[in-house]
Amino acid sequence: MITVAIVTRKLREGKTYEDFRKAWYHTIGFGTPSKLYTMINCADPREIIVIGFVETELDQYLAGLEIDVKERLNNPLDDIIEPVIERKFGILVSEDDFSAAGFIAYRSPCVCGNKTDLNEISGNLAEIAQMIAQVSAERDRKKKEPGNVPP
Repeated sequence: MITVAIVTRKLREGKTYEDFRKAWYHTIGFGTPSKLYTMINCADPREIIVIGFVETELDQYLAGLEIDVKERLNNPLDDIIEPVIERKFGILVSEDDFSAAGFIAYRSPCVCGNKTDLNEISGNLAEIAQMIAQVSAERDRKKKEPGNVPP
């Protein structure tokens, strides 16, 4: 299963992408194929969008979320980004290559050459949503603990 995260943040006035990158950059890997792509919005150069693709089994997903929470608690971004963060999480259900010129025949959704089982995806979405809610609540609780409060 490949999960996708899209996280949008806005730099505080006077902060740069390099300020963000130095604080955001992970010092601990996920231990599974993971690629993160960072974009700067053309219409608003203060907006930073990170799109992450993580290949993992459902039973390993929570461990990856916990690593990310630990990274953010150990390397807070509060003095670099605005407080509002937009987060979207999902499961990759199809990858399509429209590079060819001319007609392209329809094909069923598949990832890495494997047909997508939309019934399985439906159940996994609910489980992942619960895991995200769980680690988000834990992150917010820990962030409020003495010593974790941003300046």
